[in-house]
Amino acid sequence: MVTCMNTLAWKLRTQTLLLDKPVFMGIVNITPDSFSDGGKFFDPDKAVEHALQLINDGVGIIDIGGESTRPGSAAVDTDEELRRVIPTLTKIVSTFKTGKTIPISVDTRNAVVAREAVQAGAEIINDVSAGPSPAMLDVLLDTGAGYVLMHSRGTPETMQFNPQYKDVVEEVFNFLRCRRSEMITAGVEAERIAVDPGLGFGKTTEHNLQLIEHIDRFNALDAPVLVGHSRKRFVAQTYQDRNEGTRMITGQLIKKGVQIIRLHEIKT
Repeated sequence: MVTCMNTLAWKLRTQTLLLDKPVFMGIVNITPDSFSDGGKFFDPDKAVEHALQLINDGVGIIDIGGESTRPGSAAVDTDEELRRVIPTLTKIVSTFKTGKTIPISVDTRNAVVAREAVQAGAEIINDVSAGPSPAMLDVLLDTGAGYVLMHSRGTPETMQFNPQYKDVVEEVFNFLRCRRSEMITAGVEAERIAVDPGLGFGKTTEHNLQLIEHIDRFNALDAPVLVGHSRKRFVAQTYQDRNEGTRMITGQLIKKGVQIIRLHEIKT
């Protein structure tokens, strides 16, 4: 049975994204060590070329990240993350001056990087740190950027050390509900916050599959729901082929009313 999608609008820094149909967020990893495509787009020109290809393929958001958050990865120095992210972001924004404008998201846990990325033209902060730090909250209040509130336990270095839940769906749901409420109380507009259950971030394969099966539960938060499952380890453990598994899960998420789906590619 197909779940009817709530028509929501996500307020970003300078625009509003109407979510009356699924929006694909295209991943541009500017890292040497990301689990799926580390090093392929480390050069800014190649990263921009990839971003433009994703746009041609139909993505509605470009998500740029300069730090791998695969299980076991260490944090990246602020200066190095800035060196990776800002030139590519600036090139994409410059390209948009003569073409189609697509919202740019910066995938970062670092408030300094987030602030500079927004100043360079990013509309969204995609933060995997399980809710804004005080410094990140200041960035949100100062800039009015859209924000992705993601559930996670621990850091990428520690998050896969025996994660346990009594009821993963309800525990993740309640975490996102409470943190979103705290952000609104602190002054962030509710319409600027999207929620992400954080597949692969402090979850076993079974936890991830339970969250996918019950992902429509998160529509009760009355916020845009974003899911990032693309090519992750649990997909490889469940399906014979990561890409085919990613496509199959994408279909499930669309049927269950997920508004934003984060993918490495969308071409079948």
